[in-house]
Amino acid sequence: MTYDSPTPTSPKAPDTAQILNANRRALAGLIAIRVLVTALLVAGPVVVSRATGDTSFLLVLPLVAGVFVFIFTMYRVLYGLRVLQCARVLREYPLEFHPRVLKKHERWTRYGDVFEVRVTTRGQHGAPLMLAVPAAGRRGWPEGVEEGAWVAGDLPFGGVMVLPRTHAMLFLKPADWDKTARKREEADAERRARAQRARLMDRTKRAVMMRPGA
Repeated sequence: MTYDSPTPTSPKAPDTAQILNANRRALAGLIAIRVLVTALLVAGPVVVSRATGDTSFLLVLPLVAGVFVFIFTMYRVLYGLRVLQCARVLREYPLEFHPRVLKKHERWTRYGDVFEVRVTTRGQHGAPLMLAVPAAGRRGWPEGVEEGAWVAGDLPFGGVMVLPRTHAMLFLKPADWDKTARKREEADAERRARAQRARLMDRTKRAVMMRPGA
């Protein structure tokens, strides 16, 4: 069962290798900046204290800030696991163009922004609400969604959404896993085996959906 199909006016599909490389670089750059900020916050007070002999309590504050930046950086490292998840999906499913993606809601979590979206398909009704998480860890709704998006996967199980202009990549899972259970149960053995290979058979865990197995 094909859940959706390209429209006759679909643009040329982007190269999945370029998409994955762009998101890996974006994630690496984000982590590198945070590591640099952490190092400056930790090393700065030490250098000042040794140079001036000052042991003021104020010099401890940057150290505390540095610890918190480091902790949040570790949360961002978890996005690297989500990029790997997206790569598995892109190996199993082709990209198909959808001219309209609607953002319904969004919420902030310490792991990153989680969006609730509906991926509409021409000629079909009842598309499930999906949770979408930027794979590279950047916050904020990505630009270019109004121009349509490429989707790989099987929506009752999950998938990947790619924006053609920016190569932003978002991991998708049903917003209500239990509500879409019947559609998964009705899937034939081939669809279920494909979803298993793409690691899309597991339930979504709300705020921690970026963790392995989420």
